[in-house]
Amino acid sequence: MKNMNQMMKQVKKMQQEMSKAQAELEKKEFIGTAGGGVVKVTMNGHKQLLGIEIEQDVVDPDDVEMLQDLITVAFNDVMKQVDDLVAKDMGKFTGGMNIPGLF
Repeated sequence: MKNMNQMMKQVKKMQQEMSKAQAELEKKEFIGTAGGGVVKVTMNGHKQLLGIEIEQDVVDPDDVEMLQDLITVAFNDVMKQVDDLVAKDMGKFTGGMNIPGLF
């Protein structure tokens, strides 16, 4: 029974540490860029889109496809940054296991 109580304390401590890490992730901002910075996508650690900045001179009504590509590249860049940090920070709690829906 003593081992069970000790294990429950460890689980509770880990849950508190995970909650703190999740709260810190939400506060962090990441910026993905494309085209040398003409398109910037800002996201927090919970993968919530915070904003998109597009320099005016990259907006060409005759080449909308290029702008779409730049936004896609910037978005994928910022998503990778967030995913890498989440994997690094949360991996210490999950032992490297990918637990869907956890983060």
